[in-house]
This record gives sequence, C-alpha cells and structure tokens, in this order.
Amino acid sequence: MRASTTVVLVSELASKDAPVGSHAAAAPYVITAENLTKRYGDVVAVDGISFRVPAGEAFGLLGPNGAGKSTTMKMIGGVSQRTSGSLSIMGLDPEQHGPEVRAHLGVVPQQDNLDEELKVRDNLLVYGRYFGLPMSYLKPKADELLEFAQLSDKAKSKVDALSGGMKRRLTIARSLINEPRILLLDEPTTGLDPQARHILWDRLFRLKEQGVTLILTTHYMDEAEQLCDRLIVVDKGKIMAEGSPASLIREYSTREVLELRFGSERNASVGAELGGIGERLETLPDRVLIYAHDGEAALEQVTSRGLRPVTSLVRRSSLEDVFLRLTGRSLVD
Repeated sequence: MRASTTVVLVSELASKDAPVGSHAAAAPYVITAENLTKRYGDVVAVDGISFRVPAGEAFGLLGPNGAGKSTTMKMIGGVSQRTSGSLSIMGLDPEQHGPEVRAHLGVVPQQDNLDEELKVRDNLLVYGRYFGLPMSYLKPKADELLEFAQLSDKAKSKVDALSGGMKRRLTIARSLINEPRILLLDEPTTGLDPQARHILWDRLFRLKEQGVTLILTTHYMDEAEQLCDRLIVVDKGKIMAEGSPASLIREYSTREVLELRFGSERNASVGAELGGIGERLETLPDRVLIYAHDGEAALEQVTSRGLRPVTSLVRRSSLEDVFLRLTGRSLVD
C-alpha cells in the first residue's frame, strides 16, 4: 500500500482532541465496515466483509497473498474507492471526507518510500509540510519522533546509509508527524531480522499505550499474537474467523500440537497409519501435525504402533495452526 500525500489545511489539524465529524463523539468505534466490497472487473478482491474497531485497539487483518488485506487497508486510507457497502472512519465516510479523515491517519506502507536523497530529519520535515504543518511545530516534533524511533544519532545521515530496520523505524516515525489517531501498518516488519522486529514491536506497544489505534496486516503469526488485541482471518476476500488470538486458538485448534517428520517421501504414507490419534491430523509436505490435548500422550501412541519419526516436537497451539485450518495453505504463498 502506498502512502497518500494529501495537502491538508492546518485548521483541520488544529485540535487533535476535538471530535471529528458531527456525531463522532457518540460513536463507540473509530472504524466501522458493513458489507464492504471491492471489485476489479470480474475479480472480487473484498467480498462483503463487516467489522468494527474501537479506539485504542490493535486490530489485525491476516490472510494469504491476494486475500484482500491490502485492498481493505487502501479503502480505510481513502486511496481506493469501495464498490459497495459502507465504511466509516471516526464517524466520516472517507470517500466524502477524504482530506479530513486522512489528516488523522498515519500510513506505513509495505515498502519504505522514503526520500533517499534527503537526510533522516529532513524526511520528517518535508513530509510534515504535505499536511500544511508549520515549521515551528515540525522541528521539535521531528526531534521527538527521532528519539522515539531511536534514530536521534542518525538525524543528519542520508537515508540510503540506514539499515533496513532503521528505515522501517523512520517510516513509522514519519507516519506519526501529524499525530494520527489511527495508524495503518501494512506488513510492517517484512524482511527484518528478529532484533529489528522486536524493536519495532516495542515502538508499536508504546503507541498503543498512548491511545493510538493500530490496524495492521502481517504474514507473521507470532507478530499477530504479540500485537493484536483482536483480528480477522481473510481468505478470498471473505472473513473466515474473527476474535482475539487466544479465543481463535481455543476455537479452531487444540491445546497442543505434535509435529512429526518421517522424511519427505514418507510423511504422506505414514499419515494414513496415524488415524485415531489426537483430535485432528494434518499432513503437510514436510511434516505431519497431530492436534491433541496432550501431545506427549499422542507421541506415546505413535511409537506404540511401531512408528519411529525422524524428529518429533510437542508444542502449544498457535495462530499458524488456526491459519492452516481455515485457509489450507502456508502463511506465505
């Protein structure tokens, strides 16, 4: 998703605490979608989905590539018009009140689109001018955001000299220049190493503590479990499930999962001999999954049948197990 660069009058940003729209103060949700649909010719990218997001929540959209996640984010951001259904952002229709809505949104696109020729601090200052914000506000705000993003020592560096994790933190800092109420994050940590991901998670936790509503898409289920209060699993433009990570795991999986590997050539054939063990069996190309309340007891049943896996692992169920059950494929297509 590409960030929208819309010039907004300073008067529209004058009071961040004032209600947006005539009935926003009474609205319990900052985002409300009802039967939201987006078609591209004969292709239905988003197929009548409905969801609501209260203020201050971290809300996730999960699904395989092409499921409709980014298209939904674009409609929320007001850069793509819906085909049908209704969408309200802080009590306003983003198609009718685009500049006013976007003034209160921050956008972190899939790919960093920073100005490589500018210095780090200047990226924030120039972006802030797109919102019509005065330099008297932008200069101290830029310094505050660089400190928040742990980039103060890089303020005078060129962007192309930054690491991938630093660039991602700068993109998030830039998205906060207008003090948004809602932050849209489209796969915010894709391609980052574990240390950089955890630093970003910490920054996002801090934003949530400050009352910023987070809307994010991700392919990383551990990220969704860490960050999301609630989420929807989307496949082929439809919502397959909705709830908190813990509630989805309880509903669609078991307490534990036994992972067995018998070798790529044997997994499928051995899977046929494991019937009756656990509550559910899933045979994947690289392993066999047995969903059970007690993984160790399930493993004892496997070995009692004379089957000897190359490797075995008992673990707690995760969102990845929910994803596999609902979509029938791996997390990254």
